[in-house]
Amino acid sequence: MSEAKSVLQPVDAQAIRLAKTLLRASRYGALAALEPATGAPLVSRVGVSTDIDGTPVILISGLAAHSAALRNDPRCALLLGEPGKGDPLAHARISIDCRAVEIARDSDEHKRLEGRYLRHQPKAALYVGLGDFRFFRLAVQKASLNGGFGRAYAMKAEEVLTLSPANADIATAEANAIEHMNEDHFDAVELYARYFAKAEGGRWTLVGIDADGFDIASGDVVERVFFPEPLKSSDQIREELVAMVREARKGLGT
Repeated sequence: MSEAKSVLQPVDAQAIRLAKTLLRASRYGALAALEPATGAPLVSRVGVSTDIDGTPVILISGLAAHSAALRNDPRCALLLGEPGKGDPLAHARISIDCRAVEIARDSDEHKRLEGRYLRHQPKAALYVGLGDFRFFRLAVQKASLNGGFGRAYAMKAEEVLTLSPANADIATAEANAIEHMNEDHFDAVELYARYFAKAEGGRWTLVGIDADGFDIASGDVVERVFFPEPLKSSDQIREELVAMVREARKGLGT
């Protein structure tokens, strides 16, 4: 009897970019945890952002059933990816095997994650300050990417995340760089949206910068833009953003 042929494709640069795009651009996902009393699956919709390295970050109330579940057993899974027109199974999605790590409210990490999360999820400002809400980092163990029919990939954590030695340096500089771009160079952000993301016109803002690229948002829409090459330090942020503005202007003929 012949062995069954694997449906999995070799992980290549295109698959890695798609996985990172789904991870960085998603604003919500389906979180599966284990119900403490029975061990049965418990699924809930959660708002999602990412840490500087791409680790998913969620903000949930201590009164929610999945908070108790994650505290009892940190094993969980996160499904990201939005269906569009037509067959929902034809659209890309990624299922991530994670372990939840609760972040103490009085920690520096909580403060940093709050800034990053609120740029992606500004409406969460209504409840982020409530005492029972906590951030959880969902440490990635592995992932399953489905890019559509015939495009299935089993991915390692290091293929999904941005494990750059420049992460800490960029995290320190990120907030000031974003504020500067949004206040003084909002026209440049709109050029990024039109040229690199092929997005419709609108009031686009920069919401996240990491070693691989940056995220821009207009209302509820988030788009991912990659740098030509990963950054090696925060000193490169400005020069790369300037170079990409020039490229966008040339490409758009403006």
